[in-house]
Amino acid sequence: MMLRDHPEAITSPYLLQHIDNPVDWHDWSPETLAKAEALKRPLLISIGYAACHWCHVMAHESFEDEAAADLVNRSFIPIKIDREERPDLDAIYMAACQTMNGHGGWPLTVFAAPDGRPFYAATYFPPIDRGGQPSFSRVVVTLAEAYSNRHAEVEAQADELAHAVGREARFVDLLAREPGASAVTLDQALDTLIHELGERFDAVHGGFGGAPKFPRPSFIDACLAHHVRVGDERSLTMATTTLEAMAAGGIYDHLAGGFARYSVDASWTVPHFEKMLSDQALLVRSFARAYAVTKNETYAQVATETIAWVLRDLRLDDGALGASLDADADGVEGSHATFTPATIATALAGRDGVLDRDQACSYYGVSASGNFEHGTSVLRRPLGESLLRSNEEEATRKALLAQRLERVQPGRDDKVILEWNAMFLAALAETAGILGNDELVRQAVSLDAILDASMAPHGQWLRSRLGSAPGPMAMLGDLGWLLEAKLQLFELTGEDRFLDAARSLQREILESFSDPEGGLFTTSVQTQGILMRAKDILDGALPSATAVTSRALARLGAITDDGDLLTFVGDTIHRADPLFERQASSVPDLIEALGYLEAGVEVVIPGSEPELVATNAATFVPYRLSVVGHHDLALCRDRAPGFAYVCQQRACRMPASDATTLETQLFEIRGSSTRP
Repeated sequence: MMLRDHPEAITSPYLLQHIDNPVDWHDWSPETLAKAEALKRPLLISIGYAACHWCHVMAHESFEDEAAADLVNRSFIPIKIDREERPDLDAIYMAACQTMNGHGGWPLTVFAAPDGRPFYAATYFPPIDRGGQPSFSRVVVTLAEAYSNRHAEVEAQADELAHAVGREARFVDLLAREPGASAVTLDQALDTLIHELGERFDAVHGGFGGAPKFPRPSFIDACLAHHVRVGDERSLTMATTTLEAMAAGGIYDHLAGGFARYSVDASWTVPHFEKMLSDQALLVRSFARAYAVTKNETYAQVATETIAWVLRDLRLDDGALGASLDADADGVEGSHATFTPATIATALAGRDGVLDRDQACSYYGVSASGNFEHGTSVLRRPLGESLLRSNEEEATRKALLAQRLERVQPGRDDKVILEWNAMFLAALAETAGILGNDELVRQAVSLDAILDASMAPHGQWLRSRLGSAPGPMAMLGDLGWLLEAKLQLFELTGEDRFLDAARSLQREILESFSDPEGGLFTTSVQTQGILMRAKDILDGALPSATAVTSRALARLGAITDDGDLLTFVGDTIHRADPLFERQASSVPDLIEALGYLEAGVEVVIPGSEPELVATNAATFVPYRLSVVGHHDLALCRDRAPGFAYVCQQRACRMPASDATTLETQLFEIRGSSTRP
């Protein structure tokens, strides 16, 4: 359908932003592809998301231009896709872009045959020829002419690129172990990963690699797990240096809480200001785990402030969580978040119990010259100084935030993405246990109930929705994270309803996403109108769908003693053995899944002993399964209440009747005797 003709059917705020463009944007659907086939027109596919700064720039420069739009409409069927709604399509066409150019990004601009086979792909195009890059209009005219006059060449290019993308989308099926090689063990894979991270680690500012610098929480979690498992102090240093530098830097919102998506520099000073729900979820989990390992109160503060920001600023009227906040406000990137000495002075004027202007500028690194554009400054703290605030410093923070909220605020993407909501729910539940915070437990249980609205009336889970309007059907990452969240809630509360829900999700995942020849597809068997079904295995800014789902299925299989499920998970994970051996940093989350399959750490507390439950939850033990309360499970048989039972690989310690004994056993079993 053409978007502007049916705005009521659109479930993406990003697509709604484009309905008034002179470009005749269509949705991605079998009907649109059939129209392109009937008219014998190629496709112009534009992929982005609501919080993408350069997506807005290209839209303003080219998609809102009448002349450029006319060129598009005359020769192409233009299609707009929200990558957050359709990560399956984004992955296919991003692979085409990376194949052609060696890199990718958003906005993603793809030219394809009517059946969806790409023949040209790139990212941003300027409105005029600039810096050796052709203008958008020039590219449109050139490719339209090529499709008409050199059709055979274009078809050959489309076939070749589709073949390359197909190999990329299913490359895990092409991996092969050396003949006779044994399966890679957890310790081998984890050691390889840590070695690779050590070679890329920035010892001054933390993080792994240079600018632009992304947080990569999965790397941090792997470092924490490695430290705890083998006592490696350098692994702990890599994790804590990175966490502390991010928390001090401008990538962290020191006034409202929460993290921007990435830093444009190596020191985490200037962020790309968009805030994504998914990033908050993964970083909350990393900071909470680091607190459990070190008992550093700064980590607990950052985790709880980030949770508070999400529950305040992304919470929708029905209680679910929106996808993101824009990088821009009133058309200017970061204008809602930066300060000058003058705006600091205005914010603090007439207030008691706050720092004076010079003190506040020094505290937050605000100067006359600034560290951002036009003499403005992104707030940050000096590396190495405490982030725990005095009463004066806290009052100053509140005063600056109040002044900031008087400005034009960035737009919010109100789309409810099941994957990201479930991701945050899983992190919230884990953090609630680590911190022993009853209010966070309540918030987690409440959010779980709200996510039931992401199921359509016919019983099918939805990838996304806008209000009550249903979006596309759920994909593997959605159900994988939902399964993870249900298991976290089961471990947190001991309530059977969460385990029952997990079992139901397991059946749906295996029926709809498993490949009879092995592994998991990203899209359901019911998905229509896609070029190919991919297998998502490589981790990027987010964990791969295969890794998340394998981890959750491994945990469920161990909890329920389901040998067939564990065999399936083992086959899925070990298909990546060549990556574990040579490119472990491309699959850190799959290595975590391997940990749950192999480590065999179980803690069962069959009664309701608050001290034992709290001690277990607060002590970070990688790859541990916890069962609280008595259930109809093999793990709970012949286990008397009043004790905690700590086991590894079916070998158990003596039952622990007090918190001190339990803590000692947990430190022994995790391989490290070092206490924070």
